[in-house]
Formats: sequence, C-alpha cells, structure tokens
Amino acid sequence: MKTLIIAEKPDMGRNIAAAIEPKAKNMRSHLEGEQYIITWAIGHLIELAEPDQYDDKYKKWNINHLPIIPDEFKLIPNPRTYDQLKVIAELAKKCDMLVNACDAGREGQHIFSLIQRHLKLNQPVKRLWISDLTSETIRNGFATLKDGAEYENLTRAARSRSEADWLIGMNGSRAFTTKHNVLLSVGRVQTPVLALIYDRQKQIEAFSSLKFYELEGHFTQGETTYRGMWQGERMTDGPKVEALAAKVKEKPARIISYEVKETKEYPFKLYDLTLLQREANGKYAFSAKKTLDTAQALYEKHKVISYPRTNSNYVTEQNIPEMHKSLSALQGTAYHELVQGANRNLVHKNNKFICNPSKVEDHHAILPTNRKASGLSPDEQKLYDLIVRRFLSQFYPPAEYKVHTVMTEVEQEMFKTTVKELLQLGWKVIYADQKKEKAKSTKGKEKEEEEDEEVEVNEPFSIDPQGNVLCHDAIVKEKDTQPPKHFNEGTLLKAMESAGKQIEDEELRDAMKDSGLGTPATRAATIERLKKVGYIDMQGKKIVLTQKGRTVVELIRGAGIELLTSPEMTGQWERRLNEISRGTASDEQFMHNVKRFATLIVDKVRVQTRASKTAFEGETPPAAAPKRGSARSSAASTGGTKTAVAAKKTAPAKQTDGASTFIATCPRPGCGGSLFMGRKGYGCSHYKEGCKFVIWKESFGRNLTDAQVQALVNKGKTTKLKLVLADGTAADGRIVLRNIDTGELGTETE
Repeated sequence: MKTLIIAEKPDMGRNIAAAIEPKAKNMRSHLEGEQYIITWAIGHLIELAEPDQYDDKYKKWNINHLPIIPDEFKLIPNPRTYDQLKVIAELAKKCDMLVNACDAGREGQHIFSLIQRHLKLNQPVKRLWISDLTSETIRNGFATLKDGAEYENLTRAARSRSEADWLIGMNGSRAFTTKHNVLLSVGRVQTPVLALIYDRQKQIEAFSSLKFYELEGHFTQGETTYRGMWQGERMTDGPKVEALAAKVKEKPARIISYEVKETKEYPFKLYDLTLLQREANGKYAFSAKKTLDTAQALYEKHKVISYPRTNSNYVTEQNIPEMHKSLSALQGTAYHELVQGANRNLVHKNNKFICNPSKVEDHHAILPTNRKASGLSPDEQKLYDLIVRRFLSQFYPPAEYKVHTVMTEVEQEMFKTTVKELLQLGWKVIYADQKKEKAKSTKGKEKEEEEDEEVEVNEPFSIDPQGNVLCHDAIVKEKDTQPPKHFNEGTLLKAMESAGKQIEDEELRDAMKDSGLGTPATRAATIERLKKVGYIDMQGKKIVLTQKGRTVVELIRGAGIELLTSPEMTGQWERRLNEISRGTASDEQFMHNVKRFATLIVDKVRVQTRASKTAFEGETPPAAAPKRGSARSSAASTGGTKTAVAAKKTAPAKQTDGASTFIATCPRPGCGGSLFMGRKGYGCSHYKEGCKFVIWKESFGRNLTDAQVQALVNKGKTTKLKLVLADGTAADGRIVLRNIDTGELGTETE
C-alpha cells in the first residue's frame, strides 16, 4: 500500500510532489505516484461545532442558557470544503501510512489532528517538519521524517488553545450581548489587546502638557566648534532661562573633563515575524496582516524565504551551511556588490549572536533561501529587501565609533557634549543608501533628551582639554512635554509580544516571547478582528479607540472581570500553552481553569446592570478626519472558533447594532428577511426565526463583493470569474446559487 501525504494547501502539496514524486499523476484533488499519494487540506476542513449542534435551545441567545461547557467538543466538517474532506477519507483507505505535511507549527498540527480525529484515521503517522519549500529541503525532510508521536504534546496545546478560545468567546460574547442588547465580541486574546489600546488612550486624554526650556551652548576652540546642553533641573521659568543664556554668552569657558571611548555597534538580530511586521509597518506602513500575507507569498509562492511564522531571531548549527549557500545565490543579483564585500568567516556556529540553538524551538529566524527571486510584486520586493539586507548584515563587521564626552564650564554653569565619531561603517554600509529611514525605524528607545545631546559626525573630532574655549552663543529652546503616542500596528505588536510590558532590553524581550499575547502567526488576525468588530479605527497609521471599544472595556472591568482584560494573565495562558507543547504542563488542568473562568464571566455579567444603548454610540475621537462613527460595527460582528466569539449561524445578529448595510432581500421562499454582511458571510435578518440562508464571503477562491452577492440572489449566478475549485485547481467560470433555502453555492465551468 502507499503512503498518504496531507499538506495544508494545494500549492504546498504540489511542491512536495514535484520534489519527491515528479512523475505523479495529477488527479485534480490529489497527485498519485508510485510510492506516495499527495493531497491537501485547503486550510481548516474541520471546525468545532457551534452551540446549537449540542442543543437546539442554543439557537436563541439567552443568558439563562449560559455557560455552555461541552463535556466533549463536537467536530463538524466545513461545508465549503466538504468534498476535499471526502477525498482524503477515500484516499486514506488505500494507504497504510500517513505523513502530516501541514505547516510546521501549532496551527498546522491542529489542522491535521482535526482531520485525523474526525475521520478516525488509525494509520501510523510521520511528521514532515521543514522551514522552507525548496526541493532540496523537502527531500531532506522526507529523508528524516519524525515519528508523529513526538508531536503529541504540540497537538494537545493546539487543541487546548482552540477549545479555550471557544469557551471564552462563546460564553463571553453571548453573555455581554444578551445582557446589554448590543452585539459585543469578547475573546481570550482580543479583549486584553483592546484593553492595552484603551489604557493608552486614557493616558493620552489625561495628559497635561508642560512647557519647559533647554539651553544649548555653542563653543569654539581654535577651528573647532561644538555644542553642549546645559546640565541641571528641567527649567520652566522662561525669563530665568533667558537670563542664564545672557550670563554665559560671549564668556570664556574651560573644559572640566574630556573622555574618549571606542564603541562597536553590532548588526541587528535576524528577523522573527513580529520584528519583521514592526519594521515593515514603520518603514512602509504595512499592516501586520499585509506583512504576514506578503511573507507567506514569498515563502509559499516564490520559495525565496524560509518559514515566516517564527518567533526566533536565531539559527541552529545546521542552518550555517544554508546561510552560506544563500549568500552565494545572491551573487549576480541586485545585492552582488554587498555579497562581494561580505566576510564569510563571521557567520559560524560559535557566533552566538547568530547561532543559538537554545533559542530556536519550532523554526529558526527568517532567512532568504538559495533560490533567486524573480517576478516579485513591488510590495513583495520591499519585504524581501528587508529580509535580505538583515541577512547580509550578519556577514559584516560591527560599526566602530569613537564617543567623545566633553564637560564644559562657563560662569559656573555646566554643559555636556557627546560627539559620536564614525571610524568604520561596518555592517551599516548595507543601509548606506537608506540611512535616514533606517535610523528612524530601528530606534527602540524614545530618549529625546539624549538624542539632542548626542551628535554623530563622519569627520575626525578632537579638542585640547587644556586649551582656551569661548562660549560664543547660547540658544534657548522652548519645548513641551509630549503625551504617550497612539499605538500604530508596529508598536502594538511590540506591546502584544511583551504582554503590555514596556521592554527595551533584547534579552528580556526574548524571555517574554513565551508569554506574549497570541503568537506571531495570530497577532495580525487579532488586530484585524478589532477593526472588523468596530472597536478600533485607523486614522492614518494611528490606532484610535471607538466609543464602542471604550464601552466594552469599561463594561468588562465594571463587571469585575478584570482578568479578561489583563495582558499579563493572557500572557501567562500563552506561556502555559507553550509549556503544554513541551510536555511540562497539564492540558487537563489548563482546561479545568478555563472552564471555571468561563463560568465566572457568565456569573458576573448576569448580575450586571444593563448599559444604556447610547453608551455605544458616538464619533471616534479625531486624530485625523474620522472614518466612521464608532457605533458602527463592521463585518466582524461574529466569528468562528478561532477568535472565540459568537457562532457563524448568528452572523446577521450584527443588525442589532443598528448600522449594518442592507444587501438584498432574502430569496428563501416565504422568508421576507433582509441579507446583511457579516464577518464571514451574508446572512438573513430572520435568523432568529430559523432562516439558515447564508452566502459565505470566501467562496471558490473569491472574496465575494456586495454586487456579486446581489447577482447571485437576483439572477442566480455571477458573471464569469477566475475561480479556485474545491479540489484546488484554477478554472474560469461562474458561481451559481444552488440552494435558495440554505445559500449553498456551486460553479459552472466551461
């Protein structure tokens, strides 16, 4: 019998087939070779069942039916990809071994595990665990397949994460929604992230600006001029500062101390996903989701970078030869000159700044592969350029500086000067053509005063500590204290990574990675979720809290469920999930605690006073022109089990918020309801009366528009489109409405 390989997506399956079974026959839903049958999952084929699958009474949201805590979670097939699930079931009957080739991470492990559990597949399992999709890596991965049992703890962690999110989301969202009669979304990760934004907004609103003054002395010694900042308590008295300036201006001065110290600046660490998202946001204003999607395309489609969903900035000893191959592959490209200047001797297994196996768990840092990039879109090229330059910098020596610190006294007043003299550019030559942008995007600390005091120069600097000095001018600078800055997606990702703690130290940042909010793979989706449910708005790059988002946090805290908004608590949950994946914590104990917490949430909300409807209404405070009133909830009113909110079948409930967009009249005979857009689909306003009509937004490789849904309802079909069929193949055709009772769609192809 043959071995069945289950990849996560069609492209990945075809890549595997090309590497190990190049003569495999293409059967549309799978590829079959002499030894292997390769098929794919098309994402999540299996989902956790909605509450009404346990009991019909849950079709209606009622706080008296809460908490909903299943003894055993039911699994149901995703109706949009059911045909592919049947394909896997049939193929498995012909095979005596399975290979889990889904993404090498917690979510990929979960996708395979759900299929295995639902189909009751009992064959032995091997695990393909690779970090890029080049043919060489795939072949090496199959030569060293791991036993599936080695990943049992990771499966437990993935299952615990999924079920915990379901329990908190379903119970929290239903409890707050039914109590306050407005659709409110609550989640294990999204709610504490919202609380971070809320707390920052409150700090900004409470901030009172203070005017203060700085005094800058301008000094001359022979041909040398330099500037120094007055040393003393912050000055808030304008006339007093002006008098001080007059006191020292045109007066002789003397150098009290002059220190020279040589320093080195080493290259920044290799990228993990969160760091890449932060820098792409700072430099190109990419959203976290855009960076993740673009990186995924560079990995899956172009195969020019390694697995992007990593939380490590390091590599292992096995990666060092790969790094040298990738360096060689960059010869003859736009990076040719930088490759020529690289020192290969700097990248070796004893360089702990690069190679640190103890800090690599599932995947190493993001690296370019040895495949030459071609056909990249402009955005893909930008992201690839960030990754390649960071990679190349590891092959360059540190930048070297001489730091001159001068203390100058004039009329018994002290001025401090710091001059940073460049000796060797080192790795910074990689960024010489974009120095200003680089400096802007890599500053981790906002120490404005220190920045004012330090001056970086390229030419030699020196003074005679015994020589005469003149203070030829003194400039008074008027400044205002600044409020905390609004989060942008880059700074919010940083806060999520450290569970809200302001951490600048890189070692502490590494230590916090296990207890951040969410994972590198899910943080972008969490931010997008907050946008879609109408809790935050984007005003330029700034993230601004809406009135609805503000009220939700205040209601949760007012109910006495502070833990639900606590980044530290959620960070500890994430740490515990990581411990489960390593086999050092119990998944049963974790789930026991989650169930207790879900019950506590319901008990607290049940006795809470109902909020006024107007508490959710109002305009988003403008940082720029507001995009919309905050009472407007966007498409993500409800959602699936990933973000643990209300069930898909209740998606149209968003209309209770009073601001959904009417799309069309429900076509189900005798219904008379209206179709509204939800997060995942277009559902009927008569869902409470039992109407099950829904058209899923993502269908056959398309993200359906309002106009296309209207065409389906009114004409029964769309215009001709480029589609992706259920078996993963591309085709030209029309999407048709097959069932007017349920909204089931099909295709007509030529």
